[in-house]
Amino acid sequence: MRLDGKVAVVTGASRGIGRAIAIRLAEEGARVVIDHPGEEEAAQEVVEAIQDRGGTAIAVAADVADPEAVKRLFQETVARFETVDILVNNAGICPFVSWFDVTVEIWDRIHHVNLRGAFLCSQAASRIMVDHHHGGRIISLSSISALVGGSFQTAYTPTKAGVKSLMQSLAIVLGPYGITCNSILPGTILTDINRDHYRDQAILERDTVRVPLGRLGKPEDIAGVAAFLASDDAAYINGAEILVDGGLFVNLQ
Repeated sequence: MRLDGKVAVVTGASRGIGRAIAIRLAEEGARVVIDHPGEEEAAQEVVEAIQDRGGTAIAVAADVADPEAVKRLFQETVARFETVDILVNNAGICPFVSWFDVTVEIWDRIHHVNLRGAFLCSQAASRIMVDHHHGGRIISLSSISALVGGSFQTAYTPTKAGVKSLMQSLAIVLGPYGITCNSILPGTILTDINRDHYRDQAILERDTVRVPLGRLGKPEDIAGVAAFLASDDAAYINGAEILVDGGLFVNLQ
């Protein structure tokens, strides 16, 4: 119960990593706002999973790329829970598209959701945190793709590098207000975003053997790190990037 009494907003929380983070923060005592892009049924399932564990949660439909939707997301949060203590920028998309097939529309949509969404939500949350004079935590999901390239991720990797850089800059800007800003860099995590890709057994085995721990990641592997960064145990961690990849990045030989 390290987060008892805290209010957390988790974007893209209706499934995958966001779902796991929302549940874990609730298990630690936080009241959680489940942001989702219109997936009402999936979001309600997360709310019910939290309530079944004795926690408190609400679901709010808001496209993080839309400034008005983000404004409404935080207005509803404050109306229900009075403040915001923790923001987890998790919402993201990652279409696998070959370089010569990347259109301006694809490029813009990925950047709007992944990077502009983190900007809009971080600005809205930090305004509340500063106005309420209680500090806070902003945690953004970057990716191992911020450090390495991907042949089918040419539109995606720049957004994750941007998210990491945004947290580094905000750590400087918001640190004096007691707000820490950090990023988590997941490696290969099995979620809805890549499940079709890994239906190919050969691809699954190829990527698994590259991980020294011998398995691909689970959303819960990321949720534990997010809960730590949201807690007082991480009070002096600011502007950091935590790579959570089972050792994939260092396995170059």
